[in-house]
Formats: sequence, structure tokens, C-alpha cells
Amino acid sequence: MTPSLEYNTERNQLNIPEYGRHIQKLVEHCKKLESKEERNRMATAIVGVMGNLNPHLRDVPDFKHKLWDQLFIIADFDLDVDSPFPLPSKEVLSAKPDRMPYPQKRPKYRFYGNNIQHMIDVALSWEKGEKRDALSFTIANHMKKCFLNWNKDSVDDIVIFKHLKEMSNGEINLATKEEELADSKALIHRTVGRRDHSTSKPSRGKKNYKSNNNNNNRRRR
Repeated sequence: MTPSLEYNTERNQLNIPEYGRHIQKLVEHCKKLESKEERNRMATAIVGVMGNLNPHLRDVPDFKHKLWDQLFIIADFDLDVDSPFPLPSKEVLSAKPDRMPYPQKRPKYRFYGNNIQHMIDVALSWEKGEKRDALSFTIANHMKKCFLNWNKDSVDDIVIFKHLKEMSNGEINLATKEEELADSKALIHRTVGRRDHSTSKPSRGKKNYKSNNNNNNRRRR
């Protein structure tokens, strides 16, 4: 007799592939049992096996509830057993989530980013005074640093003041102030220094320490 072979193309689709083909076959066998007592007993045993397959999930709240919900999902919500938890709804599971609103903002000066615009909006919400002026100059210095990251050449403060006035709808005008922004070289040096520090190599002292140990080991030999 030639044994019959089953191919994946001929099998039904797994509802939860993480549990494998054997769990789904057990659930399908449970659905075919005539007695409800037998179905309840086998369903409880299947849930126990599913819990043993995922022991790391036992610390998750409502662990048993999730296992019973997954049992009904594997059974395609066609399993007549007494569940200790409310039955899940197929409509709720198949419902699509609401579309999340995504800000479709296209700033005129993209090299500043959206955070600069948020900072400008916060500054406009403050009352006019020393604190607002200090925040405005801080924003202008950050704008200058962003501009230099985009273009390594120097930039005049007048250009930054003009952009800030335009982005604030004319509410913030630092061109009338006597204070100047930070020097371009200082801003570039800060940015480069942070990058070099993040990618720094081990110090020479460690290398010398290793080489001295190797020399001592050779002498002992």
C-alpha cells in the first residue's frame, strides 16, 4: 500500500501559524466530537498545550483569557464549548483600525525641520518681554546651526532673522535687536566635536597596557 502524502498546497491555511499544524488539527478534531463534555475536556487540554508552548507568556496579564481567545481564532469561531471567558467577536477581530492622522506639513525651509516651527509657536504664545526675547535668540541660534548642517558655508545673521520673521508671520523680528548670534565656526565646532566624541577610538594607554602584557608573557616563556 502506498501511503498518502499531504502537501501544504492541499492543506487549509493556518489561522495562527505560531502554534503549528498539530494544534490546528487537534482543534479540528475537537470540533468533530459529538459530545459537548468531550469537546470541553479536549478544549481545556488544548489550551494547556498551547500554554506549555509559550511559557514566557505566563507573566502576561490575562494569560488564560488570551489562550482561550486564540483557541476560538484557530477554530475560526466555530467551536461549541463552554469557555470560562467571554467569547471573542469575529467582527471586532477583523475590523480595521482607524486611520491615524499624520501631519502633512511641507515647510518652506525643510532644513530647519518641524521642531523649529513648534518652538516658534511656543514663543509666540508667551508674553512679550525678556523671556520671550531670550527664547527667540535661542531659536535663532538653533536655526543657524541647522542651516550650517545643511550648508557648511557661513551664513549671515540677517538671513536667519529674515527666515525667523517669515516663519513667525512677522511677529518675531530680531533684526532690530543689537545682540548677535553665535559665531558660525563655534557652532560647526560643537557639531563636529560631538560626532568625533561618539566615534572616538580607544585611548593609547589601553593599547600600551596590552602590548606590555604581551611582552611580559614572552619574557616568561
